[in-house]
Amino acid sequence: MSETRVDTYRINRLATDQDDFDARLETLLAWEGVSSREVQQRVDAIIEAVKTRGDAALIETTNRFDRLSASSMAELTLSAERLAQAFEGLSVEQRDALAHAAERIRAYHERQKPESWHYTEADGTVLGQQVTPLDRAGIYVPGGKAAYPSSVLMNAIPAHVAGVREIVMVVPTPDGVLNELVLAAAHLAGVDRVFTLGGAQAVAALAYGTETVPRVDKIVGPGNIYVATAKRAVFGQVGIDMIAGPSEILVVSDGATDPEWLAMDLFSQAEHDEDAQAVLVSWDAAHLAAVEAAIERLLPTLERTDIVRESLSRRGALIRCRNRDEAVALINRIAPEHLELSVADPEAWLPEVRHAGAIFMGRYTAEALGDYCAGPNHVLPTSGTARFSSPLGVYDFQKRSSLIHCSAEGASTLGRTASVLARGESLTAHARSAEFRIKKT
Repeated sequence: MSETRVDTYRINRLATDQDDFDARLETLLAWEGVSSREVQQRVDAIIEAVKTRGDAALIETTNRFDRLSASSMAELTLSAERLAQAFEGLSVEQRDALAHAAERIRAYHERQKPESWHYTEADGTVLGQQVTPLDRAGIYVPGGKAAYPSSVLMNAIPAHVAGVREIVMVVPTPDGVLNELVLAAAHLAGVDRVFTLGGAQAVAALAYGTETVPRVDKIVGPGNIYVATAKRAVFGQVGIDMIAGPSEILVVSDGATDPEWLAMDLFSQAEHDEDAQAVLVSWDAAHLAAVEAAIERLLPTLERTDIVRESLSRRGALIRCRNRDEAVALINRIAPEHLELSVADPEAWLPEVRHAGAIFMGRYTAEALGDYCAGPNHVLPTSGTARFSSPLGVYDFQKRSSLIHCSAEGASTLGRTASVLARGESLTAHARSAEFRIKKT
């Protein structure tokens, strides 16, 4: 793959008129999220230990991996009072920012709430759908260096809006370090119980339950490869939100947005980790060059320069396309987690954009606003899964039951149809069950 090299960084340069563009793009986008056999074996062993030994296994693995010396689950449990204390201990500025974000996230997700419905047919038969919340949801929140209070809000508030009866949060605390913002966010978002657990052991505890940790119906939230592997392993025992890959952003610019704005938008995703992906697409070659110059100029000013540099080198790219139509085709091919339409008339693009986790429209809408406080959820499908997946929302914490209430006349009418179809499948008990309810003439 061709590259531009500068003293401080390098970034891949692609163009749709290159003969090998498709192959280069596929290489750039390739991401293998499947665990190695070694990781899988470790996770399987941890899950089995938690299933069979419960709290004892939790304490043992947590002490080992997080370098603690807990002797009981009480030491790995945080009270509601401790969460409230964390919130009250924040600065006024931090409390106000968390509260403002929580208010906006809640208002947005309130609009997602589906309603139960039914209708009555002419013969009196009633058909419909009943929407009910999950009883208990488990939220995994990264800990240690990767502490994200915004993830607490984005995962817990939709569950709360959905009507989930109990929200259980797990958060690792390596070396016993608690993040006050994370705890404050849990208080604000209405989390009911918090355990300072992480890794595959926390996922196993939520999936199967222990003497102290209650079994949940669904596990949501991001984590490392061990967490992702464990979520995949327990799926079916419980529901999960998704197996998330590295964060990613695709910016499409018509050439009129400030290059420094776009450079920083790319950085905002690249700084997550070395595997994150930041891609800019434009049909304006001079504009791409200006953004590249801004990247070179601003990169040394970042606090996470080394991570951004590595991310841009591994998976970042500036792509020159021929025109707007090719840009749209690239959007739908990549199916990005975050899509910025930094163009004059973004609304005109929407009918053609089929695959994207979240769409940020116009020059002023930085993706970072969506991460924290715009309102829509920042838990989004990655690695091209926006082709068939959606953002986390209220609907992820609810389930739907079909309603069927036949009148005598309806049962007779439907029974005749069911009888024919059941006998065609050689399921005669099905047929006879329906036939018993057919009116005798």
